[in-house]
Amino acid sequence: MILAPALQQAIKLLPMTNLDLIEIIDEELSQNPMIEIAEESIDKEATESAGDAGEPDTAAKLQQAATSPEGAEAADAEAGFQEYLDDGFRSNFSERKETLSLENMLSQSPSLWEHLNRQASMAFDDREDLEIAQFIIGNIDEDGYLSSPVEEIARLCPAETARVERIREKIKFFDPVGVGSLNLREALLIQMDHLAIEAPIARTIVDQHLHLIEKSDFAHMARLLDIPLKDVKAHIELIKTLNPAPGRRFAADKTSYVVPDIIVTKEDDEWKVTLNDEGLPRLRISPYYRHMLAKSAQGQPEAGDFLKDRLKKALWFLRSLDQRNQTIYKVARFVVDMQKDFLDKGMDFIKPLTLIEIAREVGVHESTVGRVVANKHMMTPRGVFPLKYFFHKSLHGDSGEEVSSLNIKERIRKIVEQEDGNHPLSDIEIGDILARENLKIARRTVAKYRKQLKILPSHIRKRKFIMEGMT
Repeated sequence: MILAPALQQAIKLLPMTNLDLIEIIDEELSQNPMIEIAEESIDKEATESAGDAGEPDTAAKLQQAATSPEGAEAADAEAGFQEYLDDGFRSNFSERKETLSLENMLSQSPSLWEHLNRQASMAFDDREDLEIAQFIIGNIDEDGYLSSPVEEIARLCPAETARVERIREKIKFFDPVGVGSLNLREALLIQMDHLAIEAPIARTIVDQHLHLIEKSDFAHMARLLDIPLKDVKAHIELIKTLNPAPGRRFAADKTSYVVPDIIVTKEDDEWKVTLNDEGLPRLRISPYYRHMLAKSAQGQPEAGDFLKDRLKKALWFLRSLDQRNQTIYKVARFVVDMQKDFLDKGMDFIKPLTLIEIAREVGVHESTVGRVVANKHMMTPRGVFPLKYFFHKSLHGDSGEEVSSLNIKERIRKIVEQEDGNHPLSDIEIGDILARENLKIARRTVAKYRKQLKILPSHIRKRKFIMEGMT
């Protein structure tokens, strides 16, 4: 199927966030002279300059151009878009962009690789050693581990394996200590060496029994080490002071900020839905170039064709923006209407909702709703949620009512929080509790939801509880 240009543009704009939309608008402003940012001062200056020049009224020019065959097409294109052409039109877009303050601009923190390369330039005097060190650093991942085997690095440099290993050993004592290690065991042992930790049993645990820590099988570990379980806990607490991902300290500096596209507020017991247009300019068709179009229709056909083409594209773009806003508003309005109980009372009252259901209600295709939902966030009195958060499957209770899967997950989380740590509930027992609440789900479904909630299996929860309860 061949899509019309206007439809292609509308589809392209739908999944964009406000930050992405600002870039597209700036690009369109730079390419199409027919679009401009409307400002009161510009409007006034354009009106005054047109009056001083003694030119006929712009509307009269357009009317005159429309009477000729060359100008009829331009006049038809403007029909139906008078709200964009009207100098007094006020859209939802903000009128001004805030100027960035230099005081609010922070310098960027160095990345892990920049930090390591800076240390390498001071640690290695030999040029070849420095190049090998930089190659090793370039193969360190965000957690601080070397992602390529030493033999592979030696082959690619090229250099002897022993020389590469010697350089890597030096890098492991850079800040952060342990960076460049091949695995968790090596990283923890290097940190213990650096901190001069004299704890032979703790070192043995790191060297030989990390797999038991992963399983929380502390009783087995106590038997292997021939020490009381209480002493195992003390050594585990010491190991916890070490950093299992040395490089993550630098990755943590990268904070992702979410700008909500939809704002939901409650006024007079009614939930209001507003599109966040902060930072978006108010656009309109340029009066100056409309004046030129009307003038060129009389004696400059080439300029007229160019301006008519730009006018048509400008109207497509403005219409696409308007359709995007209308579709997002309709979807958000329906979501809020469906989730009033959730907004008023909390998670226990959230209702199931699917893309197909909202597509039928709004009157668009399911794929259109999918594009609207993508990358959008909604700010509510209960927090900021991805729009996708409200779309989830439903399960049926014994009485026939539909129950949200999110509601069931929340119930599972609360059941686990309230369980007896000495006798944690298995997936079957959790399913039995839900069944008594008229929520019958299979054990494998309970297990799936438990894993999604990052809740450990019952036998591991019991081991961790026993260990944490020891003094």
